[in-house]
This record gives sequence, C-alpha cells and structure tokens, in this order.
Amino acid sequence: MRASAFVYPWDVNGDPEAPARIAGLGVAQVTLASAYHSTRALTPRHPRHRVVTAEYAAVLYPPGPRWSGRMLRPYPAGDWAPGDAFGEAADALARAGLEVHTWVVLAHNSRLGAEHPDTSVVNAYGDRYPWAPCIAQPATRAYLVDLAVEAAVRPGARGTELESLGWYGLAHLHAHDKTGGVGLGDAGQYLMSLCFCPACRDGYGEQGLDPEELAGGVRAALEPVWRGAPSDGGWAGVEKLLGAERADGTRAWRDATARSLQEAAVRAVREAAPEGFRVLLHADPVSYHCGANAGVDPGHILGVADGVVVPCTGGAGLVVPFAREAREGAVIAANFTVVSGMGGSPGTLAEDAGEARRLGATELRLYHAGLASDGDLDAVRVGLRRC
Repeated sequence: MRASAFVYPWDVNGDPEAPARIAGLGVAQVTLASAYHSTRALTPRHPRHRVVTAEYAAVLYPPGPRWSGRMLRPYPAGDWAPGDAFGEAADALARAGLEVHTWVVLAHNSRLGAEHPDTSVVNAYGDRYPWAPCIAQPATRAYLVDLAVEAAVRPGARGTELESLGWYGLAHLHAHDKTGGVGLGDAGQYLMSLCFCPACRDGYGEQGLDPEELAGGVRAALEPVWRGAPSDGGWAGVEKLLGAERADGTRAWRDATARSLQEAAVRAVREAAPEGFRVLLHADPVSYHCGANAGVDPGHILGVADGVVVPCTGGAGLVVPFAREAREGAVIAANFTVVSGMGGSPGTLAEDAGEARRLGATELRLYHAGLASDGDLDAVRVGLRRC
C-alpha cells in the first residue's frame, strides 16, 4: 500500500537531515502543510528549536495577488514559517525522492473569526464560534474556494488533501478547553453545532422551518442534556431530541450546503492544476458530523473528488462505507496516528494497515512524521517494511 507521511514545513526547513529521515521511513509521498490552523507543535529532532508556536491560521507561502482589496483573505505566516516556507520544504523533500502533495486546512480559522465575527457559526444561544467559519455565507464560500486553489496547486505539488472542507462546529481542540463538563454525545454535538447566522436562518426557511422556532426547539431539546440526560444514539438521537421533521430539515440544508461547496472547491482546484493532479478530502462517512474530517455522503464525494483520507486510529471501520461506493481507481487512504504520545500505536502499524486494506483501504496516511519520537519512527519503519 502506498504510504504518505504528514509533515510541516518547520519540520524540514533548517534541518538538513529531515528529508532523508522521512524518506527512510519507507514512504513514497509526503503530505506537506501549505495552509494550516494555529497550533503548538513539538519538533523533537530539529537542530534549532523544540517547540514551534503557529499563532494563527496562515498560509505557509506568500499569498498571491488574487487577494488584493478583498476583506476575507489568508494571513501570511509569522516567524514560524517565513517567506515561502512551503516551497523551501517541498524542494528539499523532492530532492530526497519524495512526491509532495499539499495539505490544506480550510474552514478552521480562529483569527478570521476574531477579526470578522460575522463570518462565524452562531449557535442557538447566540454564541459565536470564531474557529468555525460558516460555509453557507457567500463571501466565506468564495474565500474558501480561492484558498483551496491557491494553497493546493503549489509549484511541484502532485496532488492535494483538503481538510475541513465542510461544517465545523462546537468540537475544537482549543487551548485550555473547558467544554467537557457535560457529555453532549453525538446528538448534542450536532444541536450545538447548528448555525443560526442570517444565511443559515434563510436556509432553514427554504426547508419550511421557522428559524426562531427552530432555535427555541434546539434550546428546549438541550435543556435535559445540561442536567445530565444522555444525548447519544446517532441520528436517531437527534430526531428524538429535536423531532424528525425539524432534524431532517436542518440536515437537508446543511448537507446541500456542504456538498455544493465541496463540488465548487474540487472543480476550481482541478481547473487550476496540471493533468494528473489528485484531489482528496479528509472525510467522515456520516454527513452530519462536523470537524477536520468533514461529514460527507460517500457516494457523492467519491463522484466529486479522486478519493478520501479517513481517520482510522481508533479502528478502520470508517473505511467500509467509502469502499462500498468506490469506483475503480478511487483513493481510500486510511489515516493512522503514529505518535504514541497522542494516542497512536506505531508498533501495530502493519496489523492495522492489513486490517484497513482488508476493509477496502488502498493507501496509508501517517500522522505525523515531524511530531513522532525516534522510537515511534523506528516502529513505523519496521511496520512499513512488514506491510
């Protein structure tokens, strides 16, 4: 199975040994971040630093002239990835014999929400989620499509992997997070992720729902949850809390909104890319799920993109819905965390990859070559040889 390792430019730039080290893992490809959200990352082998703090969501290359005069535009990175950090790292990795694909984070941007609060998801209580741009708003959609094109089709890249190309919601790996005190479950997370910005209120109206009545219904449905009642049960749990008609109306609006954005972004990337350029989405096969792995309909997305990257660290079961819908040549990449300190299991990579392949995966993704310890990387080398 073809394997690719995720990498940040700061893992490579300034470390002359990094490209050969990554190639030595046995991967054929790297998925190199070109647009990324804020983060704090360890660099356990870098000769110049041990911690990199990316203070805000940024592009890791100089943004182009298409953004001139626009209100919504990407931010160039600070000193954690100066200049064309992506291009510098891509060149070094390519010289080591690795095929470079871009890693593009889209609808996840806290600085955008802080500076332009009207772009953010607004829940039924009126709370804004600055990390979550609302993908229903026309200006935000135009920004995301253009960002996908520019950040995906970088010089030398042979493909792209688009992350968070869909709805983002309440769940967020936020610094000093204090939101776990109530177990919201799958259904509660959905209700707390419904957006009530003006664009979404209009969208609910198109589904025959009164947005004020709907917001009140969401608050009423969640009241027992705040007191400790369970809110799990998948979509049936959402219907139980909100009522089937209202639940289905919200999902119809949100599914259609996400699908049309995904179609527009993939189409625009393909129009700008050279022949043979692969476009994959980080995806979850449950369309109402939110987050970095955007909820999708497997049959639809595999008719739009060249494939998907599927989270598999807790097991490869999410591969199955995509494998059932895959056309010939579709990529279904099983994504495994190989950083033991982040819950990964690099020592069982060969077995995990074998199970993913049995379930229908065609490729592997390894998260993350820059964050992993030396021991984790040794285990990856062994595991890939066994594969």
